[in-house]
Amino acid sequence: QVQLVESGGGLVQPGDSLRLSCAASGRTFSRYAMGWFRQAPEKEREFVAAISWTGTNTYYTDSVEGRFTISRDNAKNTVYLQMDSLESEDADIYYCAADQFGGGTALTTVPAYDYWGQGTQVTVSS
Repeated sequence: QVQLVESGGGLVQPGDSLRLSCAASGRTFSRYAMGWFRQAPEKEREFVAAISWTGTNTYYTDSVEGRFTISRDNAKNTVYLQMDSLESEDADIYYCAADQFGGGTALTTVPAYDYWGQGTQVTVSS
């Protein structure tokens, strides 16, 4: 069992930066691929970024490529999403998720993940 807790969301202006964190419980964090997804009201949850359990591979949706960076610190059981040059379209609830021994492009899909956090709100407004 893995519990995930996101933090770092907030209200920012277009062009600003935020860093989201997702802290995981348990001693097997290093075995999990981690992903970030986002969801707007009445819309489907969509993929944002993912990192394989080895940390070797990262994946991004096209709209955030070059602006967002996913990373992990296994010593702290934490995955991060650095978001730069934020746009109004990035405003959503952001969720982190964990997939044991996950890898490959399957990490871009919701069903690949076993555990989910409760989400953190990101608002981008001038």
